[in-house]
Amino acid sequence: MNCREELEELWELFLDETLNQIRFGRGTLPEKAVKAKARPVLLHNRLMFQLEEYVGNQVFHKNLSREEAVSCFMTLLENQFRQCEIQSDKGWAQVLVSKKGTITIKKKLAKPSREADLANQWKESAKEGIRLLHNRPKAYVLEEGKPVPFLIDLGVMTKEGKVIRSRYDKFRQINRFLELIEDILPQLSKERENTIIDFGCGKSYLTFAMYYYLKEQKGYPIRIIGLDLKQDVIRHCNELSKQYGFEKLVFFHGDIASYEGVSRVDMVVTLHACDTATDYALAKAISWGAKVILSVPCCQHEWNRQIENEFMKPILDYGLLKERMAALFTDGIRAEILENMGYRTQILEFIDMEHTPKNILIRAIKQGKRKDNIRQIQEILDFWNVKPTLAELVLEPEKP
Repeated sequence: MNCREELEELWELFLDETLNQIRFGRGTLPEKAVKAKARPVLLHNRLMFQLEEYVGNQVFHKNLSREEAVSCFMTLLENQFRQCEIQSDKGWAQVLVSKKGTITIKKKLAKPSREADLANQWKESAKEGIRLLHNRPKAYVLEEGKPVPFLIDLGVMTKEGKVIRSRYDKFRQINRFLELIEDILPQLSKERENTIIDFGCGKSYLTFAMYYYLKEQKGYPIRIIGLDLKQDVIRHCNELSKQYGFEKLVFFHGDIASYEGVSRVDMVVTLHACDTATDYALAKAISWGAKVILSVPCCQHEWNRQIENEFMKPILDYGLLKERMAALFTDGIRAEILENMGYRTQILEFIDMEHTPKNILIRAIKQGKRKDNIRQIQEILDFWNVKPTLAELVLEPEKP
């Protein structure tokens, strides 16, 4: 059997309603998608496969029939990606493509009895008209039904592992955050200790989740430092960390702008740091040369106070529109400044808008090559008559 036939057998086995996710990686064409994901969806009562491709700072989606999916996935592996991982209720498979085009396939199937049970469950679900996309239980990184001690103590789960109804949004937020962490795992080392700092950690739902996922589940050698201005919160978080035996998770009382506790940091996380606190956190991350930055900004007041443009005045006179425009431009310029500092930057949706309007996450990966965009940044700042803190902290004036 040749490689193409083996791949076709793989798609024949896994491309059905029991598929959880397909992940494509190790892209070979920088101008095209650097990674891609696929999952099953039900559209107009027809099973389809939704492909999500990440091209630069953009994400593109398309829905494919089974036949289209087979053809598309074959092409992706032949021309664009060197790795593919398949997760299904039927089992697991991995496809590796060498530089010479040699294909290696590894797979591990679930026990036949389990597979038969799952197939029967799906047949019953179809009879009842359960929609695959929205009603199928989501495969969370932290699964419901499996008790997680820190989630129990933080009031998200019961002792039996059931998510408390009023805390379901928090449970989804934690899992969404861990999905974003999962994407950056290749940037972390398994050979040495990685230092991670969480600025403005607050009650630390996500800090504990990050430690649990990276250290307990994935086995990465890490040290996480949580920093916040509320002393009672810091004291409580340290008590919980000791209680769980999280030896490499510590919390300190301190300010983002003045923190000097470490000289090297691999990842900086800043979630809902208010207004310019986000800028100081990003500036710190840049000064450390952090490989990864994950930032969910909040309360972008600085631009709203400064923004002024006579041509746009009729629009800016509407307070709500001015506030939203200022928030979007603030984060857009932050992303461009990070690009200038040598980071490949994406602006992603953190959680659904229905849960919170503060749903933008800036994810930046250190790449080394700086984007030549100083002139464009300055033109935008001049157009709006603003001097944002991050630009003042890290940008060098353009030479004449």
